[in-house]
Amino acid sequence: MKTAFTIISLLLFVNTFTYAQRITQRIDSLVNSFHESNPEISMSVGFIQGGETFFTAYGNLSREGNEAIDKHTLFEIASITKIMTANLIAQAVLESKLKVDDYIDDYLPAVYQLNKTIQNKIKISDLASHQSGLPDIDFRELIEKNPQQPTASVDQDLLTKLINQCNSLKDYGSYRYSTVGFVLLGQILEDLYGKSYDQLVREKIIAPLNMTRTYTTDFDVANVAIGYNKDGGVQAPFIWNIVAPSGLVKSSTSDMMKFLSALLDETSAIGQAAKLTEVPYFIEGNEAIGLGTNIIQDGDNTLYLKSGDLLGQSSMLCYNRLSDWGVLIFMNQNDWKLRNDMLNTMYESILKDQ
Repeated sequence: MKTAFTIISLLLFVNTFTYAQRITQRIDSLVNSFHESNPEISMSVGFIQGGETFFTAYGNLSREGNEAIDKHTLFEIASITKIMTANLIAQAVLESKLKVDDYIDDYLPAVYQLNKTIQNKIKISDLASHQSGLPDIDFRELIEKNPQQPTASVDQDLLTKLINQCNSLKDYGSYRYSTVGFVLLGQILEDLYGKSYDQLVREKIIAPLNMTRTYTTDFDVANVAIGYNKDGGVQAPFIWNIVAPSGLVKSSTSDMMKFLSALLDETSAIGQAAKLTEVPYFIEGNEAIGLGTNIIQDGDNTLYLKSGDLLGQSSMLCYNRLSDWGVLIFMNQNDWKLRNDMLNTMYESILKDQ
């Protein structure tokens, strides 16, 4: 009986391993196909299911050289940083430092003086779900002024004027993507903990997960993907300054897979916080917004995702908690349509029935 049980267990292990192998082979084949159609764009992809990770990468660090990218290559994750900021807010909730339905008035730095017409109206959850109604930074204008470093000129004075001169929330409660909302969340975190946003990311996310290829401000290292804009021109890494909580982090698929694994691990502090970020605060059809997290309902599948786009790179983090899988996509060119097409094709043809 014991021998029979051992054989059955072995057969189950072999079948599971072979099944998982087929999935990763299909993912690799799909990524390769996308790269063959877009050979100028370097692509790094990570996949996790049941705690098992897989990586594949195609392309070079730059179009002028022949050094191949790999899972350790550094990319700007851009707005995926927002899901980290939201996770830090959720960790603060679990530590009883604030509540998501608290009004922001008592948490904002003293430099902000909200107009009486908007006092005690905006909640923490409104900032994190892009529903605050506050005015936002005009990135089109900033890009026109400085296409290489549009965020470099955004400082505290600009932000203070933007908030203090606001006297109405014309689209409060409606979804409108907001960079300012996450800058304010970052500043609220700084006041709560008495530490810089940079320190908090490193102490509460990067260090606990041993993310050795993840950087905030100092990233003068080897194996960095050169970014390219839509016209094929070289795009410099952004100088974030005060806008840091909305896009500061640079990382690799190998490191971000550690973060994705932690999001899926409900026993970890990051995983417990992630569950809070997955609560929907704005719903429209089969799509919703949690805290820094986009939510898509497709039948029995609930997908949690966050994209990141800069002038020179595009990225995506997506996971299905129930099916225990997640995927990361990094590209060294601004091409959100291509990135979305890759994720949609991967989901429809490979991951949907997992």
